[in-house]
Amino acid sequence: MTTQTVHIDLGERSYEIAIASGLLDSAAAWQGLPKAGAALIVTNDTVAPLYLAHLQHSLATHYPVIHVCSLPDGESYKTWDSLNLIFDELLGKACDRKTVLFALGGGVIGDITGFAAACYMRGVPFVQVPTTLLSQVDSSVGGKTAINHPIGKNMIGAFYQPERVVCDLATLQTLPPRELSAGLAEVIKYGPIADMAFLDWIEQHVHELLARDPQALAYAVKRSCEIKAWVVGQDERESGIRAILNFGHTFGHAIEAGLGFGVWLHGEAVGCGMVMAAHLSQRLGLVDMSFVDRLTALIAKAGLPVTGPDLGADVYLHHMRVDKKAEAGDIRFVLIDPPGKAVVRGAPDALVAEVVQACCRA
Repeated sequence: MTTQTVHIDLGERSYEIAIASGLLDSAAAWQGLPKAGAALIVTNDTVAPLYLAHLQHSLATHYPVIHVCSLPDGESYKTWDSLNLIFDELLGKACDRKTVLFALGGGVIGDITGFAAACYMRGVPFVQVPTTLLSQVDSSVGGKTAINHPIGKNMIGAFYQPERVVCDLATLQTLPPRELSAGLAEVIKYGPIADMAFLDWIEQHVHELLARDPQALAYAVKRSCEIKAWVVGQDERESGIRAILNFGHTFGHAIEAGLGFGVWLHGEAVGCGMVMAAHLSQRLGLVDMSFVDRLTALIAKAGLPVTGPDLGADVYLHHMRVDKKAEAGDIRFVLIDPPGKAVVRGAPDALVAEVVQACCRA
């Protein structure tokens, strides 16, 4: 498969996303890396047995010393304790400020490694090597790095761009079905917020995506990255349009925090959150019910939940008030107006509570 590239245009912080099967073992994928005396690969206990040796072999010609920090797997480990394990490895091995960090794993590994890179010696280079669909189409791109706090998801972090992103599509063949579906949530979101033709394509090819067809996955990853690159290039630090990438996330983050991080996968919560955000858009007169039904049907076909957990409207509202888009305690939602375009605006608590009650079950 020919390597496809997507350019993230951020001036001196610009970089490329490489997309193809077999990139972990491709010498060309690793040319032009930052020079250093050492590298640190951060991964997790699930990914390491599958792909760590491949990355170590590819990097061996570039770095005399390669250290490894393998963390426990799961959203519940996206914490200060895990972050400190990375710092322990860096400091314990006397790594300097040219040391390059490589994030080999999904969104949790990418986020926490990026945050460690942003903080260690006030900033060292890092490279994203995402191995899940969700991380390839969303979290590895754009420089958002963070850890969770028990009160709120991704509330402690920094904007810090990688040197490059290397998406080896072959890693998607080993994803558990639940993780694959979770990644499709972040693919689907790009249609309603920016490209309804892409939503049409996803509807037509969702079964191929679930079957891990290489060509379908390649197009889905590339088009998703193109849309995200277009948004991030306009608004790197989410002061404006970048917030639209959080379609479904305000409801979704409330689900994750309310249940406890790791009970639902992030993509599962976002998928359900998009259904809830679509219902709120409809109740505000921004879209019609046929759009809500269409989006709900696609999310269900992708194997994602479309009914939320019944945590109570007060619990949802509480967690939404600590969402990063909230302003002076007012909750801000990414809504669709019309399909193919997103807006960020508020909504009355009573209306939000109605949506929660209508879309949730005990």
